[in-house]
Amino acid sequence: MLNSTNTALVIVDVQGKLAQIMDQKDVLFSNLETIVRGAKILDLPIVWVEQIPKKLGPTIPQIADQLHDHQPIAKNSFSCYKSSEFVEALAETGCKNVILVGIEAHICVYQTVREMINAGYHVEVISDAVSSRNPQNKQVALNKLQQAGAELSCTEMVLFELQEIAEGERFKQILSIIK
Repeated sequence: MLNSTNTALVIVDVQGKLAQIMDQKDVLFSNLETIVRGAKILDLPIVWVEQIPKKLGPTIPQIADQLHDHQPIAKNSFSCYKSSEFVEALAETGCKNVILVGIEAHICVYQTVREMINAGYHVEVISDAVSSRNPQNKQVALNKLQQAGAELSCTEMVLFELQEIAEGERFKQILSIIK
């Protein structure tokens, strides 16, 4: 089970025109906003990455507007883990458990998760907060990631798992963003 004291959120490449052509983008964007808001309520460290932002554009407003106190890490490799700045930022969180969201599931998400697992991280891919242009590509990626040792979760499940108890101010705030 995940615990909010040792879990970080990684956000991968939810940018510009590419984000706009994802399968079920409205559901994706809603879940991404919920997971980011929930991570902030739970005080999770957040590592935010953008793929060649000068070409692909900025992160969608539903995410960027929640992260005024964070700066995205620019990269040009498909895997975030090939970026020394990302590796350093993730290590600085002190967390060995990671929940990961973003696009595209079969490219940047897949390669990042595989390398993070190889580096000793426990990674849970939030299945309703990742996407690809083609839903089959997403499903293949999720299947391969599970075979490689990643776990799958969903937005609501992971937020309540991290919250642990059905009481207190954080619980009320989580409830308000889930509804």
